Amino acid sequence: MTTAVAQTTPRQVLADLLPASRVRDIALVAGGAALTGLAAQLAVPVPGSPVPVTGQTFAALLVGTALGAGRGLASLALYALLGLAGLPWFAEGSSGATASFGYILGMLLAATAVGALARRGADRSVVRMAGAMLLGEAIIYAIGVPYLAVVADMTTAQAVAAGLTPFLIGDALKAALAMGVLPAVWKLVRRES
Repeated sequence: MTTAVAQTTPRQVLADLLPASRVRDIALVAGGAALTGLAAQLAVPVPGSPVPVTGQTFAALLVGTALGAGRGLASLALYALLGLAGLPWFAEGSSGATASFGYILGMLLAATAVGALARRGADRSVVRMAGAMLLGEAIIYAIGVPYLAVVADMTTAQAVAAGLTPFLIGDALKAALAMGVLPAVWKLVRRES
C-alpha cells in the first residue's frame, strides 16, 4: 500500500498542498471570503467606538497566509465587494461603506502582504510568523484609522483612541494564535512527508 504525500517547498503556501485546479482556487477564494464573513459576526461592541472587536482581522490574516497573496487578495476583494453590494456579513451583520470599512480595505492589502511573506516561508516559524502578523495588523490600522477619522469626523487622536488602542490586546492574542497554529500545521505536514 502506498500513500501519496505532499512535498513542500519554501515557495508554497498551505493551499498549494491541495491538488491544483481552477475549481480549487475558486473554492478557496470563496471559502476565504465566507470565513471572513463568519468571523466578522463574532463581534463585541467597544464603548465609545463605532468599530467592534471581531474575529474578522484574524480571519483575513489567516486567509492571506494560507492562500497566498493572489488568492488572499481575491478572497478579501470578494468579501468586500459582496458586503458593499448589500450582503450583511460585515461586522455585526452590517453591509455597505460603514465607518469601519477602512479596516476592510486594509485587510485587502494585509492579506496580500502576509500571503507574499508566507510564500517566502514566513508561516513556517513562530518568529517569522510574528513579524508577518505584526506587519499585517499595522497595514490594517494604517488604512482603517485614517478612514475612521475622515468618515466619523474625528481628529487623529480621537480616531486612534476609538479605532486602535482598544484593539491592541485582542489583536496581540489573535496574532499569538496564528503564530502557534500555522507553524504547527507545517510541522505536521513535514512529519507526514
